[in-house]
Amino acid sequence: MQNPKHILVIRFSSMGDVAMTVPVLKNVLDQNPTVKITVVSNAFFEPLFSGLERCHFHPAYLKERHKGLRGMFRLFKELSNLSQYDAVIDLHSVLRSHLLSFFFKMSGVAIATLDKGRGEKKALTQPKQKVFVPLTSMHERYASVFRKIGLSVELNNEQSIYFKQEIPIALKAVFSSGKKIIGVAPFAQFKEKMYPIEKMKIVVSQLTAANYTVLLLGGGKQESEVLDQWEKDIFSAFNISGKYSFKEELSIISNLDRMVSMDSANMHLASLFKVPVVSIWGATHPYAGFNGWGQSNENIVQLALACRPCSVFGNKPCYRGDHACMQGISEEMIFQKIVLGLNQ
Repeated sequence: MQNPKHILVIRFSSMGDVAMTVPVLKNVLDQNPTVKITVVSNAFFEPLFSGLERCHFHPAYLKERHKGLRGMFRLFKELSNLSQYDAVIDLHSVLRSHLLSFFFKMSGVAIATLDKGRGEKKALTQPKQKVFVPLTSMHERYASVFRKIGLSVELNNEQSIYFKQEIPIALKAVFSSGKKIIGVAPFAQFKEKMYPIEKMKIVVSQLTAANYTVLLLGGGKQESEVLDQWEKDIFSAFNISGKYSFKEELSIISNLDRMVSMDSANMHLASLFKVPVVSIWGATHPYAGFNGWGQSNENIVQLALACRPCSVFGNKPCYRGDHACMQGISEEMIFQKIVLGLNQ
């Protein structure tokens, strides 16, 4: 295809996966100044794309009017009425995105689809005869789909995606205290990816005892209740979970001195602002290609175990039964990794 001008990009799924598309789109747009992009994704994720020039966001309501086959056709009609596209880029490659792509293909639009490398990932995570080698990063896999339609894309992970945002008024006093501000996100979508919660509370206590301020990030109601208790128990730890809009949370994250998280969405959100992330990996492994954009391998905390990784997403039970990949990481290992370089 020669000189596509308007590209539709499809990426639903989890927040972390969607956030990983942002650096790639930024590079595509910067290196191809005549191109504009429309992104269709879960409505909640719109703030992730609001800082990209020549990028329009179209919300998908996958549990409501865009649910199922009829919903995907309704979404197709909405997008078709919005504009004409030279190509559709499917960065999800699941049934839902295949359906939407199919409707566009039937109307004569060129389609390019993500290769997830399922075979390589299966070999990396199998219990026996594991092929333990680093795989192509997901950022590079995303970029390769744009190359299929003739665009030039060379990823530069030293490039800033976004800059610091305005801090919400309610937290300005916290950020003006002169202390280093560390974000801690102690939860993950799957249990096998989570550092034991009682051990993480000890890490937070160690940080505040060392005169750092900790902002606690969570997700659902139950998680917020846990973090509310931490805020009561630990001086200089503040729970911001559920108290700010997603856009405001991104602004807060952009001003952190460090983020601490598992292999989870908060790692990818912080990476958009070049915030160094101390990431803790258990059942999953950076070799699968999901490390944060521009993040240093020096900030990874993990154990060398023959069983790791046992899954790509952390959604399979520990077949050893002891969760050694996380239990074996000491609180001191994480604490030292966080504070390294903070006061230089």
